[in-house]
Amino acid sequence: MIVDQPASIGALPLTVARDAGCQVAYLPGLAMRRIADLYPGEAKTDAKDAAVIADAARTMPHILRSLELTDEITAELTVLVGFDQDLTAEATRTSHRIRGLLTQFHPSLERVLGPRLDHQAVTWLLERYGSPAALRKAGRRRLVELIRPKAPRMAARLIDDLFDALDEQIAVVPGTGTLDIVIPSLAASLAAVHTQRRAMEARISTLLEAPPLSPVLTSMPGVGVRTAAVLLVTVGDGTSSPTAAHLASYAGLAPTTKQSGTSIHGDHAPRGGNRQLKRAMSLSAFACMNADPASRTYYDRQRAGGKTHTQALLRLARHRISVLFAMLRDGTFYEPRTPKDVELAS
Repeated sequence: MIVDQPASIGALPLTVARDAGCQVAYLPGLAMRRIADLYPGEAKTDAKDAAVIADAARTMPHILRSLELTDEITAELTVLVGFDQDLTAEATRTSHRIRGLLTQFHPSLERVLGPRLDHQAVTWLLERYGSPAALRKAGRRRLVELIRPKAPRMAARLIDDLFDALDEQIAVVPGTGTLDIVIPSLAASLAAVHTQRRAMEARISTLLEAPPLSPVLTSMPGVGVRTAAVLLVTVGDGTSSPTAAHLASYAGLAPTTKQSGTSIHGDHAPRGGNRQLKRAMSLSAFACMNADPASRTYYDRQRAGGKTHTQALLRLARHRISVLFAMLRDGTFYEPRTPKDVELAS
């Protein structure tokens, strides 16, 4: 049995096929659509898609990917990781909406509250006082007393910055009164999403206690609970990739050369690959630079060589893919190296 959607509509047929002793495989959806363009007709129907998948599996078996039987923990992690990523996107969207409204009606207030929207004290404050007028009416002393239990260290400083920002703007932009309705609703939604994300992180952390590879993954600087869960879901034990280069190609971090005749445009990161894995490795590479001197040295050397921030970060992520592959292959923990060792290895 060959499917192009193993994690959604194909999950039940695959389970039944395995129970019946049938071999199963996976045809990537992007590859399937590209192959479908080679067939006559513009119609897209289930019957045509099934015929394309069957014909591709028969004539080009090398493009199929094996589907390993996942255990219950991996299956649960897959669902939870997907939901957590949805929550992250929702939190980002809501934060941008709040910051956009504050920028529209009171830019100085946005400069104070916008970068702190992830703090529960700020979302709690905006739930109750959504407009500049409501904040002024509440008063400096009352606001300090209200948020001090949620932010003991920053309460007085935050309110002082807030009232300084309020004093910077005298003009009232038309429509400012609507903030009393919209901002509290958005802030409540953002607070709810943050609560759900914390619950997801706790659940994922509990599930990660069982897999033996979890301590190996989290020993790598920049790899936290969420990143380790993504790595377990997308990479597993690493045996599906024979070399580190294969794993880098799967992650979309292997540089590709664009050449036409004698014109070579240099190496670029491919647009394909597993987006989950690519994003996880890029974010972990960014997060580790202040915690791992070797990674920081590697990044600085790339910047000194003329690479942009994004290019240097992708190269660091590619370098860390090789380290990750070796850790999974040998089952060993991350061993920090001094910057001198990194220079000698390069």
